[in-house]
Amino acid sequence: MSLNAYLILSAILFFIGMIGVLRRKNLLMLFFSTEIMLNAVNVGLAAVSKFHEDLTGQMFAFFIIAIAASEVAIGLGLLILWYKKNGSINLDNLQNMKG
Repeated sequence: MSLNAYLILSAILFFIGMIGVLRRKNLLMLFFSTEIMLNAVNVGLAAVSKFHEDLTGQMFAFFIIAIAASEVAIGLGLLILWYKKNGSINLDNLQNMKG
C-alpha cells in the first residue's frame, strides 16, 4: 500500500474516534474513542516513518502505545470507582447530579 492509503486510513480512524468523543453517552465509550484516535495517530506515524526510512516515528508510536496502556489502566480504575459511587457510567446523569 502507498503512503496516501495509510494516511487516509489514519484520517478515517481519527474521524471515527472524534465522532465517538463528540457523541459520548457514557465514560466507557469515551475511553474507547480516545483509544481509536491514539491508534490513528500511531498508524500515521508508522506510515510516515516507513516512507522516510527512519525509525523515529515508529519509536514515538511505541511510546504512545505505552502511554495509552497506562491511560486505560488508570481510566478503568476510575471508571469502576465512579460506577460504585453513582451506579451508572452514563454522562447524562452527571448533569442531573450538579443541580
